This record gives sequence, structure tokens and C-alpha cells, in this order.
Amino acid sequence: MTKLKSLEDLFEHELKDLYSAEKQAIEAYPKMIRKASDPQLKKAFEQHFAETKAQKERIEKIFEIAGMPQSRKKCEAMAGLIAESEDMIDENATPEVKDAGLIASAQRMEHYEISGYGTAVHYAERLGKKDIARLLEQTLQEEQKTDTLLNDLAKNSINQKAMTGGK
Repeated sequence: MTKLKSLEDLFEHELKDLYSAEKQAIEAYPKMIRKASDPQLKKAFEQHFAETKAQKERIEKIFEIAGMPQSRKKCEAMAGLIAESEDMIDENATPEVKDAGLIASAQRMEHYEISGYGTAVHYAERLGKKDIARLLEQTLQEEQKTDTLLNDLAKNSINQKAMTGGK
């Protein structure tokens, strides 16, 4: 393992982690889409799945701009969050309860990404990489928007349906 000696090294490390997280999310979202029963939740997952593909491409563009190699590093945190979401997918639950659980799983993934992108934006700004900071900020805003949408769906309908068994 290479020693991290500077903020530049740490920034590259963070980007590689986020890249891995996005690639893993791309693999996870189709399963969540298939298991979601609420039409609004399914639509939200489908929209974010498409957005996640664009976010992965955006990080690839950042690697190119920064002259950094893409990485095969695995984001273990996202792997764990996805494993938990797969546990929820496999739970014996009513569709309404499963939808509430899927939202909770997706929000855990989003919160991890929000944290990572927030950090990466700050590092890019400190390093004077304004063009890269703008690209990362765009992704950060998309992740925050998805989190808000999922939160609103949970609070305004899905959690209530889970309480009442869909009635």
C-alpha cells in the first residue's frame, strides 16, 4: 500500500473510493428497482440509477482532467452498505415494509456518498482544482437531492403504508 504523503494523495485516494462506490451502486440499484413495489419509489430508484451512471462517467472525466489513473480499489464501506440492502431485499416482508426498508438502505448509501463527495469537493477547492470541484459539487447536489426525495417519499407515504399494511 502506498503511503499518503499529501492532501493531493488523499484527494486521489478519496476519488478512487468514490469511483468504486459508484460502480458498486450501479450493480445494486437494478435489484432494488425490481423489489420496490411503490411506483413512486421505483421511479425514484430508476432516476437515480441513471444519474449514478452519469456520476461514474463524471469521475472518469475527473481522473482524465487530473491525469490520475482509474483504480481497481474496492470501497469496502459501500460493499457493506450494499450487503445490508441485499439482506433487506431478501427479507420476508410485506411489500410496504420492504419499500420502507429499501428506502432506509438507499439512504445509507446516499449518506456515505454525500460525505465522500463533500470531502472531495473541499479537497479539490483547497488544491486549487476549481474545474474538478465544480464537477464534484454537481454530483454532491444530485446525491443530496436523491436523499431528500427518498426522505420525502418515506415520510409522506411509504412509512405510513408500512404502518398500516398498505391500507
